[in-house]
Formats: sequence, structure tokens, C-alpha cells
Amino acid sequence: MAERLLRFALEGEEYPYNRIEVRSAGIAAGDGYPASSNAVAALKKVGIDLEDHVSRRVTMDDLLATDYVFAMTNGHMASLSNLLGERSVDSLFLMREFLQDTDETEIPDPYGLSFFHYENARDSMVEAIPSIVRFLKSNWTGSR
Repeated sequence: MAERLLRFALEGEEYPYNRIEVRSAGIAAGDGYPASSNAVAALKKVGIDLEDHVSRRVTMDDLLATDYVFAMTNGHMASLSNLLGERSVDSLFLMREFLQDTDETEIPDPYGLSFFHYENARDSMVEAIPSIVRFLKSNWTGSR
């Protein structure tokens, strides 16, 4: 959901920000699976199609080839840091850490839960996306 929401937001920005490549990969995801029906329905409700999504597990190559990684939870951040080992983790952020006036920096992972949880996760992501776009516009150099 986060990939499609961020991609949708960036498509509305000026060049070069509307050309930023946004990809999704999961910490414990299996490769080649469709998005859950709850994730598809939660995005469909806001006009975004997720039917063609195919899951991928994050790899070291993914992390080394990207400018920034935005995770949902501190647990995800810890797993990503573990995967990176001694390499730099300056590019890892929580999706909600750029929001002002909130203590809620995590987006609870709705995997396997009800549609209600997927909607809440979607709404939490939607709230975070403008601050991520501002971050990218201030920091992204187009180096990759």
C-alpha cells in the first residue's frame, strides 16, 4: 500500500520528483504473491489499483541500490539494520518520523488482520506521505 500511495503522490509533483522510482519489498514477504484482498480493497476505496502487485522479500542488493528506505515499524527498522550489518543506515527512516505534532511514529503492520486494520494502516500512511514528499524534495539528489 505504501508504495502505491507514495508513487501516486509523487506523480503529482514536478520533474524530477515525479520520476522517482518507488519500490516495495517486505521483511518477511514471500516472493511472487499477490497483495492481500484487504490491502487491495483498502486502496481501491481511495481510487488506487493494487491488483497487479506482486510481493518481494527485501534483499541486501535492494538496500544498497536505493537512496532511502521507509519502514512502517521499529521492528522493521531493526530487521533492516540487521540485514545491513556494519553498512550505513543513514538512509533508513520510519514513514511517520517526519510528521510534526505526533508521538505515533509507527504504522502497525496489518498483515493477516481485518479490513479495519488495513484501512487504519492506509490512513496512517496517507497522513505520512506529504511529509515524505517534503523530505524527498529537500534531500533527494537523484543519485540513483
